[in-house]
Amino acid sequence: MTSPAPQDLVVTRATPGDWPVIVGWAADEGWNPGLSDTAAFFAQDPDGFFVGRVDGEPVSAISVVNHGADYAFLGWYLVRPDVRGQGHGLTTWKTALAHAGDRTVGLDGVVAQQDNYRQSGFELAYRTARFVGEARAAGTPAGVRPARAADLAAVTAYDSACCPADRPRFVAAWLTTPGHRAFVRHDGDRLTGYGVIRPGRDTLRIGPLFADTAEDARALFTALTAEAAGRQVAIDVPEISTAGVALVEEAGFAPSFETARMYTGPVRDHSRERVFGVTTLELG
Repeated sequence: MTSPAPQDLVVTRATPGDWPVIVGWAADEGWNPGLSDTAAFFAQDPDGFFVGRVDGEPVSAISVVNHGADYAFLGWYLVRPDVRGQGHGLTTWKTALAHAGDRTVGLDGVVAQQDNYRQSGFELAYRTARFVGEARAAGTPAGVRPARAADLAAVTAYDSACCPADRPRFVAAWLTTPGHRAFVRHDGDRLTGYGVIRPGRDTLRIGPLFADTAEDARALFTALTAEAAGRQVAIDVPEISTAGVALVEEAGFAPSFETARMYTGPVRDHSRERVFGVTTLELG
């Protein structure tokens, strides 16, 4: 797929080899991208990543990752600062959105772009705040342990219940990406939550933090942060999760910036009350 623009922009599908440059742009914007996220992102939909070039040099990027037949997620919408205002972003946006077809598309938009997203048909679902704080030393709470290969099916099913779409390829990659540490909590044989912590450019990042109850979430959060005692950790918490906000505030974390989850249409029912921390602002 290519899309020429009057400014000699050519938009093509990106490869994992193209993406380190885009990750660098995101870091420059203060997004704190995960250091090893690319492989897991591309595992879900390798055709959902796009880069715009002028004279062979990358100037714009975006991802529109399809999660099944009814839902897609938009992220990584970036234009190199020195070439902004020339239409490169809009052309890249239009090219990539075609990949979603008639699916509902979600995104997590920064405040400065939310009016533009509304003009493109996105409506606010809820706001999310990134909380940052220093991880405290603690023991591993009862019922929590590191995830094992045998947990994959249960974790994938749990993840599906918490999200607008199934994403088994992503989950399998997310749990096993180098540097990622995943924990699960059980009540007997029943999974009651899971969480992942991973290295980011500026801080460690927790995501997701999915749990049945505030008690389950607190136990997982304690285990995840104990892994990183003394280091800075970030987690993106939906404002509709009052228990999630209370959890991170009790841990001494403070909000650093805000985004908004927006959709172009309806999404399937899912357990939003279990979402104490968003997986990633780039892929939902």
